[in-house]
Amino acid sequence: MVNTLNGTTAAGLLIAVAAGSRIRRAPDGILIAENYRFRTPAASCFTVGSVIITRHSAEWLLDDRRSALLAHETHHTAQYAILGPLFWPAYWLACGYSICVTPSFGARNVFEKRAGLREGGYPEDLPLRTWLKFGREDGRTAPPGT
Repeated sequence: MVNTLNGTTAAGLLIAVAAGSRIRRAPDGILIAENYRFRTPAASCFTVGSVIITRHSAEWLLDDRRSALLAHETHHTAQYAILGPLFWPAYWLACGYSICVTPSFGARNVFEKRAGLREGGYPEDLPLRTWLKFGREDGRTAPPGT
């Protein structure tokens, strides 16, 4: 409901319609946009507002074997409820930070970490980039805030 009021679900529906996706209802007010056809992003699923957009069918995502992935994406809907449209710049800043310090935009992204890295298909323990390994002989010094 909050994501409907803050406009992020409308944005998710616009993306889904533009990509030719079919919208299906799921439990807890979640909408699934199935058969997403654009190349970007490359992920099998991503979330905008209360819309989980997937390259696959809704049945694929709702299958018990993907319950962890569904929980991960559902967690993002709660993040949208808290931040509203501010989620987008905050998420992209978190992606930028993560890609600066690791080879992955998700490994050190606070939003992906809180949604569950493993559940979202992200690596959990990537080493820091070599230029960040400073200050100690063993090279384990992490930048502030990690």
